[in-house]
Amino acid sequence: MKSLLVAAAAALIATAAPASAQTYPNGPITLIVPFAAGSGTDAVARIVGQKLGERLKQPVVVDNKPGASAQIGAQAAAKAKPDGYTLFMTTNTSHSANPYLFKKINYDPVKDFAPVANVMRIPVIIVVDPKLPVRTLAELVAYAKANPGKVSFGYGNSIGQVVGASFARRSGIEVITVPYKSTPQAITDTIGGQVSYSVADMASGQQFVKSGQLRALGVSSLKRSPLMPELPAIAETPGLEGFEVIAWVALFAPAGTPKDVVDKLNAVVRRSLDKPEIKDKIAGFASEPAPGSPEDLAAFVREQLVSWGKSIKEAGIQPE
Repeated sequence: MKSLLVAAAAALIATAAPASAQTYPNGPITLIVPFAAGSGTDAVARIVGQKLGERLKQPVVVDNKPGASAQIGAQAAAKAKPDGYTLFMTTNTSHSANPYLFKKINYDPVKDFAPVANVMRIPVIIVVDPKLPVRTLAELVAYAKANPGKVSFGYGNSIGQVVGASFARRSGIEVITVPYKSTPQAITDTIGGQVSYSVADMASGQQFVKSGQLRALGVSSLKRSPLMPELPAIAETPGLEGFEVIAWVALFAPAGTPKDVVDKLNAVVRRSLDKPEIKDKIAGFASEPAPGSPEDLAAFVREQLVSWGKSIKEAGIQPE
């Protein structure tokens, strides 16, 4: 009789306990993306989501929740049940820039999320109207100082704003700042000569550089990117040593998601990123795969918060 009671109690405890990685998942997984369908992050989420679904043998449904500079999606993910069935594919916008660009956000990028896996890092490039008589960042700085009030800079997203403004502030030049609703609009006006320079991701900027419609002057990573090895890092310019602002994409779960579930998801993402076909697709975004452990991502998020905060303050950008 006693053994039957012990067995029954054990069964009851097992039933009440959260599902372990051995049984996870046994249903569909929702992958929240805080940007619109068709955006770069959405495309990456669908690539990774497909691989997750194939390996976990459950459908992964992308749920786009754009708006408020990724805040709507971040809030929804932070409040989701921490059972592994809601994941969040996001970028530096929600987890590095927003805490400094807005006076108040209704989520904490560290406390409200369980880091799962870094996916990729995306350096951006400063591009100029090729009609300008400059071929290096040092020459752009000299030109701006010799032509006060004539140099303008356009941006269409947070990293463009921070890189462009931080470069100008640290270089000691005054520029006219022109905000756009999207980066392609800023690039179009740089090509047309309406603005002097802008910041573009490599995927969209490379084609215009190769065609001669734009001239690339520097990449925002600390060292040169293997994707454009001939292009100097901004940090190579005298006075801009140590300059680094990069975009990134990573996978998170709500805080409190079981550690063994997080580790299982991490292992699947890392194996997927090691596949040649996935590497080729990421290279198509002019990005670099960045596999690592959940602990690596946690440390990276904290590091990027400090780095972005410093760059935003250096650039003189005030929170809204």
